[in-house]
Amino acid sequence: MSDSKLAGQFFDAAIGLLTRVRDEEADSIAAAGAAVADTVEAGGRLFAFGAGHSSLAAQDVVYRAGGLALMNLLTVPGVVGVDVMPATLGSALERVDGLASAVLDSSPATAGDLLVIVSLSGRNALPVEMAQNARALGLKVIGVTSVAYAENTRSRHASGGFLRDHCDIVLDSKIAIGDAELTAPGVEAPFAPASTVVTSAIMQAMLAAAVERLAARGVEPPMLRSGNVDGGHEWNGRVMTEYRDRIFYRH
Repeated sequence: MSDSKLAGQFFDAAIGLLTRVRDEEADSIAAAGAAVADTVEAGGRLFAFGAGHSSLAAQDVVYRAGGLALMNLLTVPGVVGVDVMPATLGSALERVDGLASAVLDSSPATAGDLLVIVSLSGRNALPVEMAQNARALGLKVIGVTSVAYAENTRSRHASGGFLRDHCDIVLDSKIAIGDAELTAPGVEAPFAPASTVVTSAIMQAMLAAAVERLAARGVEPPMLRSGNVDGGHEWNGRVMTEYRDRIFYRH
């Protein structure tokens, strides 16, 4: 069987986006990594939030092998994934005013902590209010979004603002509006979204920069090992115990 032309085109598109982000967002990613390192060194806690498919990139840095043990998932019931019925409920909840405030007020996040908010469009009420309220509480906010949406669509938040307008640091994923890289004859809708690939890479690059910064300062970053390698569970148990006051996915 011959290779798929479209499959190859998707890889080319994703690689192109990754290259753009690497080159054009290098300073912002380094700044975000420094902010994460500052928070870790100062004894703060780290949180990540995303709604819908944007939550995939947030989940990708929480409680995983090779990840920072201090990264916690800030969850909003019903919007984390497509495990709710109907699946459209999550999208509807993203537009509900006041939900972000209620979630933050009942979360362990407090002044001096850091929150990474992932939202491809950054136009819905939930990520915008999440950023606004987090900064009001004294958190540092990093937004991972596509600036193209803020430049070419209308906000769905009452303020008229986008996620990028309420962040200390913005990381631009460069994803085009619509999040579909390919078209083909006989297929009426564009397809093959690349936002998950690119946004997850941005998150991992940011944390790599943070680890680099901590190591350069002589601070041992609390990392998790794979539970599928010998000694991994024991290592993780020690890390989880030592930092239990800054980790919120264990009892």
